[in-house]
Amino acid sequence: MCGIVGYIGHREAYPIILKGLKRLEYRGYDSAGIALYDGNEIKLSKTKGKVADLEQRLVKEIPTTGKLGIGHTRWATHGVPNDVNSHPHYSNSGNLVIIHNGIIENYESLKKELINRGYTFKSDTDTEVLVNLIEDVMTNQNLKLGKAVQIALNQVVGAYAIVVFDKNKPNELVVAKLGSPLAIGIGEDEFFVASDASPFIEFTKNAIYLEDEEMAIIRLNKEIKIRKIKDDSLVNPYIQELQINLEQIEKGGYDHFMLKEIYEQPSAIKDTYRGRMLVDEAIIKMAGVEDNMKKFLNANRIIIVACGTSWHAGLVAEYIFEDLARIPVEVEYASEFRYRNPVITEKDVVIAISQSGETADTLAAIKLAKSKGAFVFGVCNVVGSSIARETNAGAYTHAGPEIGVASTKAFTTQITLLTLIALRLARANGTISSSDFRHHLIELEMIPEKVKKTLESEAHIKMIADIYKDVHHFLYLGRGYNFPVALEGALKLKEISYIHAEGYPAAEMKHGPIALIDENMPIVVIATKRGHYEKVVSNIQEIKSRKGKIIGIVTEGDVEVKALADHVIEVPETLESLSPLLTTIPLQLLSYHIAVMLNRNVDQPRNLAKSVTVE
Repeated sequence: MCGIVGYIGHREAYPIILKGLKRLEYRGYDSAGIALYDGNEIKLSKTKGKVADLEQRLVKEIPTTGKLGIGHTRWATHGVPNDVNSHPHYSNSGNLVIIHNGIIENYESLKKELINRGYTFKSDTDTEVLVNLIEDVMTNQNLKLGKAVQIALNQVVGAYAIVVFDKNKPNELVVAKLGSPLAIGIGEDEFFVASDASPFIEFTKNAIYLEDEEMAIIRLNKEIKIRKIKDDSLVNPYIQELQINLEQIEKGGYDHFMLKEIYEQPSAIKDTYRGRMLVDEAIIKMAGVEDNMKKFLNANRIIIVACGTSWHAGLVAEYIFEDLARIPVEVEYASEFRYRNPVITEKDVVIAISQSGETADTLAAIKLAKSKGAFVFGVCNVVGSSIARETNAGAYTHAGPEIGVASTKAFTTQITLLTLIALRLARANGTISSSDFRHHLIELEMIPEKVKKTLESEAHIKMIADIYKDVHHFLYLGRGYNFPVALEGALKLKEISYIHAEGYPAAEMKHGPIALIDENMPIVVIATKRGHYEKVVSNIQEIKSRKGKIIGIVTEGDVEVKALADHVIEVPETLESLSPLLTTIPLQLLSYHIAVMLNRNVDQPRNLAKSVTVE
């Protein structure tokens, strides 16, 4: 959950690394550091805080010259966020310097051994243990850096993406990966290393993504050598052309990435179904589904595994798959799935959902499912990510880069993609008529324009946000397809405003949460015309009789809820199964504006990181 940047080549390293860290700050932002090699010595500066804090401090502490350097932005695991625990870390001799994303689980036992051999430690991190383990192997076995890294990594348990530099080998970086992402950019007489490609896309479109348990030795004026860490076998590097561009990772005039990404949803949804949904021909074409149709149709059940917002998308998918395709579905938290000894068979299909494609808990669930013989289908956004490579088949959402930590377009594009799969399976299963199938395609094609219309309510939503920005608790209620939207709305508010919020099925309110309702409690109720409308109106009556403040998400032209609610936000009418694609938009904007009014860091909320690559 940290950001890694490295450079070796003919340019000055500092500006490349600094800009790269700013682009990767979504991965962690409680501390940051840079190490530069000026041809003689390694100069290092690091600090608690954000990359901007590092920038102010670094120029006062060290020269910014040098054509080799590494940088890191941290999300703390071992050791509190402070200057000492920040990366990079030196070895005891000062010859080696390392940056690390991940967790070394057996660091305590390794640390005790190293202390017994005379090593001392300044930080509380597992990373400082690793760099000294590498140095110990180098010294005792008289090895070069690359071989020492390989031997050391065979002794560690955990996850890592690392970059190591030895000042006695000034034209070389050694990198390795297990569980945490690592990309190598290949330019003209220069190389880049990063957690994702965003730090180097203006310099090169050619990249190698390391697979798990692979390491690479990067030397100037030489070809990259990639080896398997376990058996030292050579790997033929696969160089791929990057599909993202610089404009996609810039704010484009918006105040925050989150707001930009909220407004990108009409085009992101369209990009997700583009080329897959042919409305005029009434066809859905998805190679990953078509090639494995028998697996899906013969499945006893579908198990969806995911975390956070992706889990909420999975809950929506449960309704869609069961309603349309009549296939039993279970939705599991990936973080719990692997630890409860689940019953998985060869007749199960597992759908793993992750925006980044690097979520450690979801990856662990995939490996467990595959070991039991299940067919695993991945849904993710990042091309070449670990989940895309680990699954048997899959599909990309094509949402484009999502930089804001609180997912928005990931949620709507995941639902769009899962809807396409459910519709295709329903057609193959014969559980949907030709006319209903065509009607769903027509309605889905109209969703981007309806999202645009919903976004026109932003000024009204901002006014509501101003009224409730100082409350301490929110309750979100929804039924059926919109129950997961209530959960997602509450999550968004918690993530970026730090206001306590809970999502509930509307009918469950009277089984406990109703005790919380008084004149100080705002309750967001999703009450669209399609789906249990009368029942939700009854729930609103129960809230009103207890003086709760009602914010209703309603279908355009609604009269009944409007008469009861303190505020209403209208969305266009659509099919019940597609309504989450619209009802979630006002909740994203409400959370965003409350957070801005409270002066929160919207794109980088405290304690959170975008790509959760640790369990």
